[in-house]
Amino acid sequence: MKVKSVKAKGRALQNLVRDKLREVFVFTSKIPKLKEDDIKSQTMGMTGEDIVLSPQGQKIIPYSFECKNVEKLSFWAAVEQAEANTKEGMHAAVVVKKNRKNPYVAISLNHFIELISKEYKVK
Repeated sequence: MKVKSVKAKGRALQNLVRDKLREVFVFTSKIPKLKEDDIKSQTMGMTGEDIVLSPQGQKIIPYSFECKNVEKLSFWAAVEQAEANTKEGMHAAVVVKKNRKNPYVAISLNHFIELISKEYKVK
């Protein structure tokens, strides 16, 4: 596969993640509102997070996204890259996709347990 095609696949996944986040946090009125500029896709070839969030965006979406649109994933390398780019107070999230498959997100088990246990907290 040509480098140009590989970058186009990666960009497509980054744009998908950006657009899904904007759908929820920009274009819906039921939750905290952000502006389109609060959620951006990183330029291909740049270092750091694949989805760039403004300071306000980071408060509402506390995740550092690493997007991998590949047929064969080096999972632990992707996790290490996501963790290396994660700022304090944020959680690493690896978004993975391959041709003709739905994208998935990998987060740490501890954070996943924290998320699902919030639904069942005793008051």
